[in-house]
Amino acid sequence: MASGNPALSQTTFTGLPRVAPAEAMTLQGTVNKSFLLLACVLITAFWTWKQFFLTRDPSTVAPLLLIGVVGGLVVGFVTIFKKEWAMVTAPLYALLEGLVIGGVSAFAEAQFSGIVIQAVTLTFGTLLCLLLAYTSGLIKATENFKLGVVAATGGIFVIYLATFLLGLFGVKIPYIHQGGWIGIAFSVFVVVIAALNLVLDFDFIENGVAQGSPRYMEWFAAFGLMVTLIWLYLEILRLLIKLKSEK
Repeated sequence: MASGNPALSQTTFTGLPRVAPAEAMTLQGTVNKSFLLLACVLITAFWTWKQFFLTRDPSTVAPLLLIGVVGGLVVGFVTIFKKEWAMVTAPLYALLEGLVIGGVSAFAEAQFSGIVIQAVTLTFGTLLCLLLAYTSGLIKATENFKLGVVAATGGIFVIYLATFLLGLFGVKIPYIHQGGWIGIAFSVFVVVIAALNLVLDFDFIENGVAQGSPRYMEWFAAFGLMVTLIWLYLEILRLLIKLKSEK
């Protein structure tokens, strides 16, 4: 198996200790923990959002954004390498990412009124549609499907990494991160790939349950799903910003 999600890689469910059926992860348990992590994201996101709109001063949430980005990255890597800690680190990751979501969303809403509710609706609508398509068998995570999504995700990661590294030297990659039809087309492509990563996440969760993975993997699988969902929301928000900037 392969996945573009760094949390749900080829070795995610290999080498885990064998447990009794009563102590194994379940699909319902993973769903419940996913909702708990989502609640953590929403709590800190709403709080950060409120701080911005109380003052309309970007400096109010800038430190929160920095804490969220750096802290979320550190805790995310800790969770990936220490899966058994996920019961603690996954909620902490969700709370930190909520700071990022809230800050970014507040800035976007201040620029384009109503854009956040559109992004939220599209994100959860996409999640629901893909979940229904996956459970009904309309979309199947075949090996070729996985290979294509992973390759595209890797390509996007390389572009984003190059953008960051070149940006340190004042060099900008033209077109794709700007408005205009090339930039919009790139964002549409990224949104599609981010959405398809959800299918891979569903497949990995299903395989984890089938293999009787330890109960703590419910937290880890929920964490992996949250990573993709947050990425999808941010990419949809970025796409909407580009579209509205063209009007």
